[in-house]
Amino acid sequence: MSLSSSSTAGPGPAVALPPMTPGPHRKRLGMVAMIATFGGLAFGYDTSVINGALDPMKMELGLTAFTEGVVTSSLLFGAAIGAICGGRLSDAFGRRRTIIADSTLFFVGALICVAAPNLGVMVAGRIILGLAVGCASTVVPVYLAELAPFEIRGSLAGRNEMVIVSGQLAAFIINAIIGNIWTDVTGIWRYMLAIEALPAAALFIGMLRVPESPRWLVDKGRLDEALEVLRQVRPAARAEAEVADIAKTAKQDAELVKMDWRSILSNRWLRRIVLVGVGIGFFQQLTGINSILYYGQTVLHEAGFSKNAALIANVAPGVISVVTAFIALQMMDRFSRRRMFLLGYALTAFCHVMIGASSLLLPVGNPARPWVLLALIVAFVGCMQLFLNIATWVTLSEIFPLRMRAFGMGASVFTLWMTNAFLGLYFPTIIAAVGISGSFCSPPSTRWPWSSSTPRSRRHKGAAWKN
Repeated sequence: MSLSSSSTAGPGPAVALPPMTPGPHRKRLGMVAMIATFGGLAFGYDTSVINGALDPMKMELGLTAFTEGVVTSSLLFGAAIGAICGGRLSDAFGRRRTIIADSTLFFVGALICVAAPNLGVMVAGRIILGLAVGCASTVVPVYLAELAPFEIRGSLAGRNEMVIVSGQLAAFIINAIIGNIWTDVTGIWRYMLAIEALPAAALFIGMLRVPESPRWLVDKGRLDEALEVLRQVRPAARAEAEVADIAKTAKQDAELVKMDWRSILSNRWLRRIVLVGVGIGFFQQLTGINSILYYGQTVLHEAGFSKNAALIANVAPGVISVVTAFIALQMMDRFSRRRMFLLGYALTAFCHVMIGASSLLLPVGNPARPWVLLALIVAFVGCMQLFLNIATWVTLSEIFPLRMRAFGMGASVFTLWMTNAFLGLYFPTIIAAVGISGSFCSPPSTRWPWSSSTPRSRRHKGAAWKN
């Protein structure tokens, strides 16, 4: 999965700039970028650690299928708010200060979740983590894009996407290790969640030693400070020329009259662009990709794996996500966005049909059932990451005219996060009610888990469907 928003600082300079010659500034730039992407690492780990922690957590906290969804989705609802507020805060106080404050939210949220004695405290901690995740999804890519030279801006900003999926994979691996080594330890989920504090601490300490965004400093009229920052990550001649170029671009942006939401929605063409952006975000989440990232262990256990084996098998979708994300970054400049969307949604629909059909045709107890479904789930995740996830964010960053980009991106990202949140809220209830086949491919003739002869008590308990 990739839920971070892309930001570009323009395709290139308005005038020719001196080249990026070798020197210590390159090493410094790489170090700054690595530190900033700890925000992406925390993003990826925090959104996916619930995958393995939820099963032991629900026994200790007494969660039902619905309250499992509440625990999972509370982070996502918080992220929708954090994504909106993060950009405004970073414009007012600076990218660096906002990321430092964000790291504090990551750390505090992790501690609250680890110590949570009941559902209410857990939800509060997850909301705080969600605010941090949403903020990181908007501010970290902006910081990287504004600090990077235009020659490598795409690859440097793209590191954040890679780190996010790497954080998700790390969560799956750590959950598998902890879950299989300390199987009988009470409160094992607290150890899984405690790891969340590590990237948060690394982000906080690291950001204390890195500079502010030169673009933000120029916007605030602090040209001398911007020049000093660029001298750390550019050759001297390049730094001076780049400050002048950024100042010129900032002046042009300040003279540009931004459109308010009334003007945008009253214009048929602009309204259509907003609807396209909102639709892209909505349908990307409606594929259900995050159901695997948040509830992969539950899905694989339903497929036929034991709980411990499901933790291990859950690593496979994480691995394919990292591999295909790397390939997708290389593909973005070689294939049209339209072609990637058409191919991605076609393959995703095919995977959904195959997952649903296989869960119906292979009865529970068939030794091939778990492995076939695992292979299809891995194919589903791979298709999403290869053709749709990164393409979604790149397309959203490109389609809006400059005068309405903030509104268009805000509406699209908010829709994406809210769709994600509602799916996260109700997926455990759906999987408990209709099983894998009903969740991924539910035809009109789908057999529901209860009939008129099913005891009412079982219906309310949401017993898992057995084919």
